[in-house]
Amino acid sequence: MIPVRLSRILISETSEQQVIWLREISGERGFPIVIGFFEAAAIDRNVKEIRPPRPLTHDLLARVIEGLGSELERIEITALKESTFYATLVLSRNGDEVRIDSRPSDAIALAAGTGAPILVSEEVMSAAAQTT
Repeated sequence: MIPVRLSRILISETSEQQVIWLREISGERGFPIVIGFFEAAAIDRNVKEIRPPRPLTHDLLARVIEGLGSELERIEITALKESTFYATLVLSRNGDEVRIDSRPSDAIALAAGTGAPILVSEEVMSAAAQTT
């Protein structure tokens, strides 16, 4: 798995499709993921550390994970099939690893709020990468 960082968030109020860019931490490859407006706004809020007075969906999920005695260890972008990315939340609970299927946009929003690392499989990076 390749460690990546969120390198760009492109938000357009005139389009339903927003774009986030992930880039290798130790390399030049990166790739875009098209996501929805609300997910992009959640990621942007978390990156800018803007905390609303009440928890929004991704904040709620982070609190539920913590409240159940788990920790978000990392997120993994695991597959790219027919132009759709797939992700997994990897939690630890009582020494056990728990893997939960997730949309990448939700997983990245959660990682942006918790500081959890983002990893991408070599297969996804090879298929989607663009040199930046």
